[in-house]
Amino acid sequence: MSKGSAAGWLTRFRAPNTIILILGLLCFFAALTWVIPGGAYERVEKEGREVVDPGSFERVESEPAGIIELLMAPINGFTDSFAILIITFIFIVAGAFSIIQKTGAFARGIQKAAILFNRNDFLRPFFIPVFIIIFSVMGSVFGMSEEVIIFIPLFVPLALALGYDSIVGVSVPFIGASAGFAGAVVNPFTVGVAQGLAEIPLLSGWEFRILLWLATTAVAIWIVSSYGWRIHRDPAKSPVYELDKSRDEELTANEEDNEPFTWNQLSILIVFAAGIVLLIYGATSLDWYIAEMAALFFALGVISAVLGGLSGNEAANAFIEGMKDVLGAVVVIALSRSILLLITDAQIIDTILYGMSNAIAGWHPVVSAEIMLIVQSVINFVVPSGSGQAALTIPIMAPLGDLVGVTRQTVVLVFQMGDGITNMIIPTSGVTMAVLGMAKVPWSTWAAWLAPRLLWFYLVAVIAIAIAVFTGYS
Repeated sequence: MSKGSAAGWLTRFRAPNTIILILGLLCFFAALTWVIPGGAYERVEKEGREVVDPGSFERVESEPAGIIELLMAPINGFTDSFAILIITFIFIVAGAFSIIQKTGAFARGIQKAAILFNRNDFLRPFFIPVFIIIFSVMGSVFGMSEEVIIFIPLFVPLALALGYDSIVGVSVPFIGASAGFAGAVVNPFTVGVAQGLAEIPLLSGWEFRILLWLATTAVAIWIVSSYGWRIHRDPAKSPVYELDKSRDEELTANEEDNEPFTWNQLSILIVFAAGIVLLIYGATSLDWYIAEMAALFFALGVISAVLGGLSGNEAANAFIEGMKDVLGAVVVIALSRSILLLITDAQIIDTILYGMSNAIAGWHPVVSAEIMLIVQSVINFVVPSGSGQAALTIPIMAPLGDLVGVTRQTVVLVFQMGDGITNMIIPTSGVTMAVLGMAKVPWSTWAAWLAPRLLWFYLVAVIAIAIAVFTGYS
C-alpha cells in the first residue's frame, strides 16, 4: 500500500462503536473463564479499605460462565449498586453542565475575549497562551471534551485572521482542553470516578495534581506557541497551507457581533468557581462522597438556570440534553462493570492479578507504574470514554498496584494521563474526529503533526509517575 493510499485509508477509518468493542471484550472474558484456572487472594483491612494480601494467593475451583451468565452479565452491570451510583453521578453532573452551557455564560465569555484579542494588536501575542490556559482549566475542572467542538468554528477563522493556520485554530481549544484533562485536578468524570473505584477519598491528592496540571498546560502552550510563531513568520511551512488558502470563511468573532456578555452570565461563572472551591473543601474536609458531589452540581445547575433567566422547561430540557450526551458513556460504564462482575463470579480475577503481578515481579515500582501507563494508553484506543475506561481498568489496576508497590493514588494518576494524552490523537475518539471534521483538517495530517509533539506530554507523565512512586503519593 502506498503512503498516499495508507493516509487516505486512515482518514476514512471508522472505528466500531465502543459498545460493540466492550461487548466483544465481554465475550472474550467469558471464554477465558473456561481457560484460566480459579484463584483467590485474601483481602485484609488497611487504612479503611480492603486490599489484597500479596502472599495469600491459592488455587480454587473456577466457575466458568455459560450462556445464561453471559446474557445476564450486562443486566448485572446495570443493576450493580456501585454502577448505579456512578451512573447517577455522571447523569447529574452532565445535566447540570448542560444547563450552564444553555445560559451561554461559557461560550459568550470566551467569544468576547476572542473578539478583544482580534481587535487589539498588543494582546495578539498572548492569544495562544491565554486561551490554552482557559480551555485547560475547563478540561481540568469539569472534563471539557465534547464541548470543544462548538468552539472550532470560532477559533479556526480567528487563528487565520491572526496570521496562524487551521492547526493552531484547532490546537488552542482542543489541545488546551486535553492538556487540562490529562493533568486534571478535580475532573469528576475521570479523577472522581477513578478514585471512587479505587476506594480512596474523592479529590484527595489534589495538591500534586495542581503541579501536574501546570506542567501539562505549560507543554501545551510551548508546542502550540512555538509552532504558531514559526507559521506566523512563514505561512508556507504549514502542513495545511494549501487547505487554508482555499478557505472562504469569515471570522466568526467579527465587529458585527454586538450581543452583550451580561452581568447574569458573569454571575454564573462566579457561582461556578465558588462551587468548585466548595467541592474541593467538601471532598477534602467534610468527607463528601459521590452523592454529595452530585448534589452540589445539581444545585449549581438550578442556580445557573435562575441567574440565566431560563424557564423551567428550558432548564429541564437542557438537563435532559446533557444526560443524553453521556448516555453512551453510561452504557460503557455498565458494560465494563459487567466484565468485572463476570470474571469475579468466575473466580478468575485474582488469577489474572496473580499472573500480572508475577510478570512484573522484581521490577522497581516505577517500572511497573510506567508499564501501567502504556497499558492505559493502549486501552484508550479501544475505550476512549474516560469514565468507561476507569470502570473497566481501575478495579484491576488498583489491587495490582497494591501487589507491586504502586499506591492507588498513583494508579489513578497513571489512568488519567494515559487516557488524557492519547485522547488528542486517537481516531477511535468521536470527539477527535468531530473536531477535525469541523475544522476540515484530515486526521492523517493532524496525526503526523501531533505525534512527535505528543512525546513531550509523555515525558511529563513519565516524570510525574516516577515522582509519585518515589514519594509514595497517596
